[in-house]
Amino acid sequence: MNNQNFRVTPDLYATKGNRFANYIIDKIVFYALIFGLSFLTAAIVYSTFTDTTAFDEFLYDIENMGRLMDRLVTGIIFSVFYMIFESLLKGKTIGKYVTKTLVVMEDGSKPKTSDIVLRSLCRLIPFDAFSFLGTEGKGWHDSMSNTYVVDEKRFIAKRNAQSELDQIGVLQE
Repeated sequence: MNNQNFRVTPDLYATKGNRFANYIIDKIVFYALIFGLSFLTAAIVYSTFTDTTAFDEFLYDIENMGRLMDRLVTGIIFSVFYMIFESLLKGKTIGKYVTKTLVVMEDGSKPKTSDIVLRSLCRLIPFDAFSFLGTEGKGWHDSMSNTYVVDEKRFIAKRNAQSELDQIGVLQE
């Protein structure tokens, strides 16, 4: 599709309620995955190896990590979580599937991997999770990566209408 005439406008933005729901749902999924992977890893290690000293020391170090380091490591892992989901699911996370929203570029195209990486790394900025509560409903990670979270139904309707307008006067063979 030729996107030269299409632009994302504020009427297409996902609501603040949907953005908040995305955040909460994605946090729940994130912690469920972390818990599940941790449990699975521990089950495999303890059922496979007789000497688990190194693993036990690793767990001890994680358990006794400082608060700042804990937040930093969790933030980095959460950013990677977003990178993976938004890249593999073409601009969506589980939360965005539930709320029927998606991430797009200003011209309506899907974000490139580099856009998703930048968007995800910007989430490490303190208080970024609350930045979408501003008047426009765009978070810092949206603004810095030039991406938009839009209501999927309204977005598709407007994009299709624009495409139909663009076809007026074009010769069909």
